[in-house]
Amino acid sequence: MNESPNLTQAVPLFNVKDIQASLRFYVEGLGFEKKLEWVPEGRLRWCSLSRGAVSVMLQEYLPAHLPAEKLGTGVIICIFCEDALALYRECKARDVAASKPFVGNGLWVTSVTDPDGYRLDFESKTDAPEESEYDE
Repeated sequence: MNESPNLTQAVPLFNVKDIQASLRFYVEGLGFEKKLEWVPEGRLRWCSLSRGAVSVMLQEYLPAHLPAEKLGTGVIICIFCEDALALYRECKARDVAASKPFVGNGLWVTSVTDPDGYRLDFESKTDAPEESEYDE
């Protein structure tokens, strides 16, 4: 077997209806930065975003390929962070709807849902009792 790891990172790709709306959510709302983009015929169609060690990619559906079913159903991306409570406060300050943090599995958890229904759970370790809720 290979001594060096061949796999280096998994990056979710979200197919979206309106890439500009999604880009605003991730950049202005969650503080991600656009790193790469694909702009055929002068229209942004794909981009890679990062914040710290976390990356996501967005790709806009062509109108002819837009699925009838709701996007994002059942998709949850868990993002581990140093301080989920700080991220919750940051979301609130930027008017991003974030769920009230609670403790589950020894982790503070707060969730946001992007414009297409993809859910992101931000989690950080804690010694607070299970099922505790954050009291602002």
